[in-house]
Amino acid sequence: MGELQRTIFYDRHVALGAEMVEFAGWEMPVFYSTGIVQEHLSTRKTVGLFDVSHMGRFTVRGAGALRFLQHVLTNNAEALDTRRIGAQYTLIPNETGGAIDDAYLYRFVKEEYLLVVNAVNREKDWIHFQTLLKKFEDVELIDRTKEIIMLALQGPRSRFVLEQIIQSGTLPEPMRNAVSIVTISGATVKVARTGYTGEPLCFELFASKDDGLMLWDQIVAMGATPVGLGARDTLRLEAGLPLHGHELGEDPDGNEIPIMACPLTEFAVSFSPLKGEYVGRAALARQHEGLKKIVSRDYSLINYLPRMIRPIAVAGRGVARAGAKVFKGDTRVGYVTSGTMIPIWVFEGQGLSSVRTDQHQLRSICLGYIDSDILEGEKLTIEIRGKAVDAVVVPFHLRTDAPPYARPILFDYQIPGEGLPVGDVPVKVRRLLERAVENTLWRQQECINLIPSEMTMSPMARLLSVMDPSFRYAEHRKLKAFYDAEIFYYQGTDFIDEVERMLEEEMRKFLGCENVEMRLISGQMANTAVFSAMVDYINRGERKSEPRRIRQVMNNHIGKGGHLSA
Repeated sequence: MGELQRTIFYDRHVALGAEMVEFAGWEMPVFYSTGIVQEHLSTRKTVGLFDVSHMGRFTVRGAGALRFLQHVLTNNAEALDTRRIGAQYTLIPNETGGAIDDAYLYRFVKEEYLLVVNAVNREKDWIHFQTLLKKFEDVELIDRTKEIIMLALQGPRSRFVLEQIIQSGTLPEPMRNAVSIVTISGATVKVARTGYTGEPLCFELFASKDDGLMLWDQIVAMGATPVGLGARDTLRLEAGLPLHGHELGEDPDGNEIPIMACPLTEFAVSFSPLKGEYVGRAALARQHEGLKKIVSRDYSLINYLPRMIRPIAVAGRGVARAGAKVFKGDTRVGYVTSGTMIPIWVFEGQGLSSVRTDQHQLRSICLGYIDSDILEGEKLTIEIRGKAVDAVVVPFHLRTDAPPYARPILFDYQIPGEGLPVGDVPVKVRRLLERAVENTLWRQQECINLIPSEMTMSPMARLLSVMDPSFRYAEHRKLKAFYDAEIFYYQGTDFIDEVERMLEEEMRKFLGCENVEMRLISGQMANTAVFSAMVDYINRGERKSEPRRIRQVMNNHIGKGGHLSA
């Protein structure tokens, strides 16, 4: 073994009391003085800072760069737009549909792509690309691993930390895989909303090697907890994210794991016509057909995907480690790919009112490569130190759809039941009416509703809303045969027609607009109507071929306080 490589943050790691270990030819911190458990919990509670500069970083540019990337990667690189979707998870496939590596592709500027690969596979990936590069013209592939630093800032307070140190520019749009370029203390920093922890608030930062220490020091000064490789692994395991060599690559028997055996990769494999033929496409298409059947519990093509990567919770005592055998009854059905004890914060309360406490506990979880016909909820056993330990297949270990926190999902969690309703019916009716009155007074006198469609109606409008025929079916449409006159579908709707005409007249005056149509539709229907009309208009001259889509749409995003119907 040659001399170990070090990132520019080596001295910072040592000063913080890090336990340094060899990893993929690099000397990296596995944990700091606080330990793996606290680093894991700190990331989930506040914010963790990760040195990931050991990972391979290749830039791809030139007129043929996109064609090259479309051929050697599984995802659709043409979807990247330097802003809203500036990054994507992807894989480097072989012809048989296995993963040479998994990777992340970024596009911060139009002229260049940045591909991040696993440190352990960097040289192998480079050789693979060089072999394929001979078939393409005007493509420049550069290894910039030692020129660019890479840091990951992950956790509920990650956005706050960055907002305090950014001088100019803005953070990426609040959606996964968005990117932007900012300035911090005069240094240009490329920022992506990506990460390997499962945190809903997550960022990865790229900067010049000369600016790396400044960036690290500023982030640590803002209270970020440095996190080593140990907690990085427990965080990704809890999130169900694959690691090449465990969930991708080869199994312990030396057999190739199909790319689509790992559920996350379904979102990283594209069959868009824009990609054309690419390495492994035919094999991946077969795997995809098998996957569609398996999801429908049709196992006629199970030979395409005989086993799948699944999250498994250990119900008994013990820690499931990689390589442990998994059984269903007496039949061996697979093995553990990754497993350990994971620390979790304890939450109290239900639903939106639930809060994180200061208490934590440990749970034993793993990922397993098991037979594809095993269903969620099935009971299994795992061989741990010669004993059969109970386990169960679960849908996931962690959920990220209630930001800012990632929330652990326990397989044996019981929702507190309220029991069957009991009591006197008249009392219940009276209480319901009392609550209705209380709520009405609150809405009309104690609060201001900023959504126009939900504001309290005037007494006159409320009176009209309960009069017949307020709930009468009154669909109508224009007919060319009657010179576009509005024709109602049902009889007995003359009064509704009269009121609509009055409303149209008032809307014309209010808007100063000649053409007004009244339609009772939802906000979602309004969006559909507008966008469908736009698509119809841009394709008005060609009705036979694939319709051209809207290139870009600006709307009032609900993530920024907008409303669906905006």
